Amino acid sequence: MNRNPLIPFALIAFLGIGLMFLFSFVGLDNADEMANPGEKKEAVASTPEDLYKQSCLSCHGDQLQGVVGPALANIGSQYDVAHIEDVIVNGQGSGMPGGLVNAEQAKALAEWLAEKK
Repeated sequence: MNRNPLIPFALIAFLGIGLMFLFSFVGLDNADEMANPGEKKEAVASTPEDLYKQSCLSCHGDQLQGVVGPALANIGSQYDVAHIEDVIVNGQGSGMPGGLVNAEQAKALAEWLAEKK
């Protein structure tokens, strides 16, 4: 039997081209994420409590008791809304980063935290 030696190479080439197209289509679905790798997609938080859970809970604890960051259970008796909002937006020292939430969310979160007395 005389077999054609080019057939295996043609099959490998066809398979390679098919995989290239498949990976291209998969990449199209992730184009935004690949173009902007540092940006996080924000989930929409409907209440200040949800915002707190989404952005603050890991450092300030689930009961505002403080973990890595300070306790916020009575932060409203220490600071006014404007100061709390300033800290949320701009950060404070090396432990509290600024910009974790946008300005509108920061205002709502500051008002909610100011009620904690």
